[in-house]
Amino acid sequence: MRELYRILSGMLFASLALGLMFVPRPAMPQSGGAPGQTAQDNSIPAYHKELPDGPLPATMDPSQFDSPAVRNAYSVAAGMKKTLYQQPCYCHCDQHEGHGSLLDCFVGNHTAGCGVCMKEAFYVYEQLHKGKKAAQIREGIMRGEWNQVDLKKYETPMPPK
Repeated sequence: MRELYRILSGMLFASLALGLMFVPRPAMPQSGGAPGQTAQDNSIPAYHKELPDGPLPATMDPSQFDSPAVRNAYSVAAGMKKTLYQQPCYCHCDQHEGHGSLLDCFVGNHTAGCGVCMKEAFYVYEQLHKGKKAAQIREGIMRGEWNQVDLKKYETPMPPK
């Protein structure tokens, strides 16, 4: 009897596991994404290829944060909203926060607790100072180059513009 119970339990477990393979997954929002990206391909977070017709939202005031690195991130973000709007964010906040681009991370306080957003913002900042355009920066972000940003160098207050 015990052997029959084991066999039946194993069959039930296997059928449940097989059934989970057919459960639909949530699709990625179609407003952003990479060229040729489908709803089933959510490895590239949402972003915008073009700037909107209207104004972009304001970023949070950097003085609201205690950490110098966070203040610096919000400070540089305020000056490069157009470029951030065209970048994906690899913390995948498009899926768990509904963000449409890296800019959305700075409209609220999300970045204050997210090292990915901060690294990406400083990567954008550094690349803009090298003369790169939004599409070139996006390619670097998608290659993971933002991972090389050393946040320690942004832990001291940056000089005002």
